Amino acid sequence: EHQGHEFVVSSSIGVSLYPDDGADIDALLKNADVAMYKAKESGRNSVRFYSGTMRLRSLERLELESGLRHALDREELELHYQPKLCLKTRQIIGVEALVRWEHPDYGNIPPDRFVPLAEECGLITQLGEWVLNTACRQAKKWQDRYGQRISVAVNLSSQQFFQSDVANAVFQALFEASLMPSLLQLELTESILMHDIQETIDTMTQLKDSGIALVMDDFGTGYSSLSYLQRFPLDALKIDRSFVMDLEHNKDDAVICSTIIAMAHHLGLKVVAEGVETHAQLGFMSDHGCDQIQGYLISKP
Repeated sequence: EHQGHEFVVSSSIGVSLYPDDGADIDALLKNADVAMYKAKESGRNSVRFYSGTMRLRSLERLELESGLRHALDREELELHYQPKLCLKTRQIIGVEALVRWEHPDYGNIPPDRFVPLAEECGLITQLGEWVLNTACRQAKKWQDRYGQRISVAVNLSSQQFFQSDVANAVFQALFEASLMPSLLQLELTESILMHDIQETIDTMTQLKDSGIALVMDDFGTGYSSLSYLQRFPLDALKIDRSFVMDLEHNKDDAVICSTIIAMAHHLGLKVVAEGVETHAQLGFMSDHGCDQIQGYLISKP
């Protein structure tokens, strides 16, 4: 306790043992450090003993981090686009941009591995701006080539949203691509809405007032506070695929999906269902008035 304030201290401990984990002080300290970071990854305030697999994973992570820093310059990253189908017109009306990394040694690295890595090592803003700029240029090419206005959706991480002047970055990407703001959608996670509420509202309002659509991604998997839907200037909700994949056999998932659709529509929001892979799922979404779907039934990214 200090000056009337109580402080609670926790510790993450890594342990290495002589001689199995190192023959000298330097080796033992390095391996204990590896184990300590593993303790942090496991939820902190815990103890982990060093094992050989930790060292291999640590070296692989360092190699991936180093590779990711050069991936943009080496043109190893590319965007894949997954179409969105309007259930009313049965026309493709947009796509979601999804980043992929083809590592020269490890092959295809899934986004759930390298995106969190980019957040940890401070590369997420650079990666996010590359995705944004590339997606805007591609949307403009489609418009010029086919004469159709296909909107493109880009995901923003919470770090990207708060660590950079995200509004100016978005406007700059639109300007350089000569793309109309109405053809860009930004998909936001619920964690973004948990930070400085007024600052978040101000930034979202600035983006929306320009004509950009704002979508809450993976709705239902986070905090899902109804107050968010009233206070934040959203245009649409996206039903997470975890509720869609089993709705044919799980009554609870079916109820959740139908409730989200009805609630969103009462609040003036559109609904996008992701992960639609069967005709039964398509029929359910159509019967319950879902606005758009995306998934392998329509097309892979």
